[in-house]
Amino acid sequence: MGVDVFRVVERGRQDDMKVLRTVSELKVWRKELGLGDSSELGCVPTMGFLHEGHQSLIKESVRTCEVTLVTIFVNPAQFAAGEDWDAYPRDEARDLEICRASGVDCVFAPDSVTELYPPGFGTWVTVSSGNAETNSRSEGASRPTFFRGVATVLTKLFILTRPGRVFFGQKDAQQCVVVRQLVRDLDLEILVDVIPTVRERDGLAKSSRNSYLTPAQRAEAPSLYLSLCAAQDAWANNRERSATVLRGVMEETLRRHSQSIELRYVSVADPTTMQEFEDRIAENQPVLLSIAAMLGRTRLIDNLVLGNEK
Repeated sequence: MGVDVFRVVERGRQDDMKVLRTVSELKVWRKELGLGDSSELGCVPTMGFLHEGHQSLIKESVRTCEVTLVTIFVNPAQFAAGEDWDAYPRDEARDLEICRASGVDCVFAPDSVTELYPPGFGTWVTVSSGNAETNSRSEGASRPTFFRGVATVLTKLFILTRPGRVFFGQKDAQQCVVVRQLVRDLDLEILVDVIPTVRERDGLAKSSRNSYLTPAQRAEAPSLYLSLCAAQDAWANNRERSATVLRGVMEETLRRHSQSIELRYVSVADPTTMQEFEDRIAENQPVLLSIAAMLGRTRLIDNLVLGNEK
């Protein structure tokens, strides 16, 4: 897929975009930036292999902020043993060209894991909304070290870059809950902007891991979105307010549309706290529907927010 599939934002190409490789370089760049107001700096943290979903975050940062920084780092701390850190797709040259064409001012792409996790590193950040104790049907329960790794690397990046705004995708809704709590609890003066999920025409959420899918698996992958839509229909048209029934609708729809997908969890939770609803949901209560599954070696996640979403 060439860069030309992405629509270039209004600011236009940044041929003088800086690419920083070390924490020391990043500190110097931030010090010399000379912004009178930190809100003028927008940060888009990524693990690279950029797609249209990332591009929507970059576009919003470029549109709303004076300076846009994109970080590219495949963070080993959020991968458990046996997960796909080594195999995670990477194409830095393409990523940098997309950033340059999109008007990004600076990219921080460490050339070594030790830039962020030097020898002797032993400090970790945990956020309660990402814990299995908060929700046993979540990424925090399914991948116990995941949110600890996310919260730790983001805390480091926020300290190093001091952005006024950070941009994340709704596709990673549970991560957004964790980031918002992190910012709130640590009194960080950062606005967390959550941008709507970008989807393929058949509803599959854009994801770097979609590149793992075989043609046959790709044909089955939209089953996750169909499952969410079935629960959304039960909520909106049938006025269904039982969390148990909504979970059952997602599970049954997934079984009906795919024989190969291995379900990891379905969740019906509070979109602010990630607390799972076990009984009847109040009429005006917004709800986060989440689903995670394995299709071959590919982990897929998706979600929808129902009700008074924020």
